[in-house]
Amino acid sequence: MKISCCWMYAIGTYGFPPRIEEMIKAIGEMAALGFKYIELEGVGYDNLNAVIANKELLKAECEKCGVQVVNFAPLLPAIISMDKKEQKKAFQHFEQGVKVARYFGSPRVWIDSYNPPLQMVEGSVYTDELTYGNKMSSRVISGFSWNKFWDHFVGVIKECNDICKENQMELLIEPRVGEVTSNTEGLLRLFDAIPDDNLGAILDTAHQYAQKESLPLSIAKLGSKIRYVHVADNDGRDNHHYSIGDGTVDWEGVFLALKEEGYQGYYAIDLEKLPNLGAEFIKNKRLLEQFAERYNL
Repeated sequence: MKISCCWMYAIGTYGFPPRIEEMIKAIGEMAALGFKYIELEGVGYDNLNAVIANKELLKAECEKCGVQVVNFAPLLPAIISMDKKEQKKAFQHFEQGVKVARYFGSPRVWIDSYNPPLQMVEGSVYTDELTYGNKMSSRVISGFSWNKFWDHFVGVIKECNDICKENQMELLIEPRVGEVTSNTEGLLRLFDAIPDDNLGAILDTAHQYAQKESLPLSIAKLGSKIRYVHVADNDGRDNHHYSIGDGTVDWEGVFLALKEEGYQGYYAIDLEKLPNLGAEFIKNKRLLEQFAERYNL
């Protein structure tokens, strides 16, 4: 089993998004926790530009600490904008993000599917709807057509995938609560629209379980499209990212289903908002190693 450290460690330790000097510290800390494989992110224009401007420092720290970047996320919500000018800017930055991912040595990039174009009246998509009982009110924008937006969204992901292929990079989509392809069925519809083996999915146990999905069934549905796994537990109600065993995820079912599908990729520990976060990452790494031995993963 190949175990990696999600960038959530850096976010949980230093805030969202962490500054460059904090990113450098986080790389060293993840190595000190025993990880050889890590993620990096560039969130929004300013943070991604800072990562690009300081790529030599970040890569040098990775090399010094003996860690390898195995997944990089250039996260740019404006890339699905219907505003052509704003979208063009986002695509330019996305391409730069793909190139910096390649510079770091990552074979893949991942992105979210981002929030659909709703007018929020109360609360916010993804943030407020994650907690049970929170009120979230929204309105569909006048003249909005889901079918037209879906075609637009598919075109965006296809162009992102083409950019990745030009740079010998795999593109992965992470399902997140409230976003355009928030769940397994959304991912499957996207993959039907873009039948390209270069395009794959992140199985995110916390996000998908919080949406009342059967994780073994999600794994069977997605099959070989699962190229990376984010590992976190929760209670199946709120979208928390707890340590393995602190929620109600059926981990035996998850690992047996992944084994059945022949999954051999990375398992990335994805914890947040926990006290003693570093110790929790160490504990979960050991738990994953025990599961790997038990199920011959």
